[in-house]
Amino acid sequence: MSIRASAPTQPSADRAGAGRLGLLPGIALYLASVLGTGLLVLPGLAARTAGPASILSVAAVTLLAVPLAGAFAALAARHPDPGGVAGYARRALGATAARAAGYWFLFGVSAGGAVVAFLGARYIATVVGIDAGAVPLIALAFLTIPFVANLFGVHVAGWAQLALTALLMAVVITVLAVAAPAVEASRFQPFLPHGWGGVGTAIVMFVWAFAGWEVGTHISGEFRHPGRTIPIATAVTLVLSGASYLALQIVTVGALGARAGEGDVVLLDLARSGDLPAAPALIGAAAGIVALGVMNVYLAAFAKLGASLAAAGDLPRWFAKGVGNGEVPRRALMLTGVIVLVYFVTAFATGGDLQPFILIHTASMVAIYVIGMIAAVRLLPRGTAGHRFAIVAVVLTLALLPLAGAALVVPLALAAAAWTVAMLRSRQRA
Repeated sequence: MSIRASAPTQPSADRAGAGRLGLLPGIALYLASVLGTGLLVLPGLAARTAGPASILSVAAVTLLAVPLAGAFAALAARHPDPGGVAGYARRALGATAARAAGYWFLFGVSAGGAVVAFLGARYIATVVGIDAGAVPLIALAFLTIPFVANLFGVHVAGWAQLALTALLMAVVITVLAVAAPAVEASRFQPFLPHGWGGVGTAIVMFVWAFAGWEVGTHISGEFRHPGRTIPIATAVTLVLSGASYLALQIVTVGALGARAGEGDVVLLDLARSGDLPAAPALIGAAAGIVALGVMNVYLAAFAKLGASLAAAGDLPRWFAKGVGNGEVPRRALMLTGVIVLVYFVTAFATGGDLQPFILIHTASMVAIYVIGMIAAVRLLPRGTAGHRFAIVAVVLTLALLPLAGAALVVPLALAAAAWTVAMLRSRQRA
């Protein structure tokens, strides 16, 4: 099924929906999906890559995130759909494109679950001094706790996320306040030690940090008033996430100088620069909050998508239970748990090398963004801000696609699987 770009679309999302999420839990869920684990490592890595000019990288990516976030917000507000990008692709581009987008997210992006769990566990082990042998157990806890929370529904997970996000922002503000007095103007010179090439590399890093806007589309139907709440939650998240990364980057460069990026725990280095006795416990708490928060919101999105794909016949229909707004898709959540656990076990069995899983995650994400923004151009009414955002975002996401490199083999394989299903169905109908 497809619709023309000029077809009238009624924003039914302006009416109160069946969901129970309000504005504050919604903002918390959006913040968790966007801030992610980048807070733990990116300020230091970017400073090492681009020097003081890494500040420009943060500012540039914050601006680049506006059209992508704006287009997704417009889609989610006008078309609450648990299928997210897959649902929009079904409306605009047909069943095969929708199936491919759904498979990319459920079977490709889910590789990031193992990455988040292991990163959070390693960060805690480093700052608290726990033996490295305990890392897999800590990582498993980061998967189990949000999984149990989501068994009770997005409403419960949303309020849990609100508490986690509030704690995270408190930790970030504390670290900034403690480290700010150590900032020295001399550490901002030379401003471009690695040239503009270093700035470009840092921009690529922060692109992945600012990913996550598509997650809100899967739970858009869980909001009481998605037409009003989602644009506000998106705008607040843009401001808070951009301000957090920008402030952290300025303080990282100014307080640590050439030491920025030398270790794996930049937040701990910042806290220690201000002689904070409770630094290890504080930063360990931040790592735990980030890992739990990211897994919390992504599991909710994966489960809703899985139920939506099952309802459309792209997965066994047994998993469709709970697809409706306000319902809990426990069967699809179980499927999601199995998929993430497979990636987790594979990462553990291969020695904990996370790079292959990061590449699978990012390549799948870029593919989703491309098809999602093409669908947005067709679905959103011409002349609206959302439609203009989508046009700009199509250009930006297509430019990102080559950066995925060889890792594109995974989304290509999943696309081939989606096409194969279409061919088999066509033969059955014949």
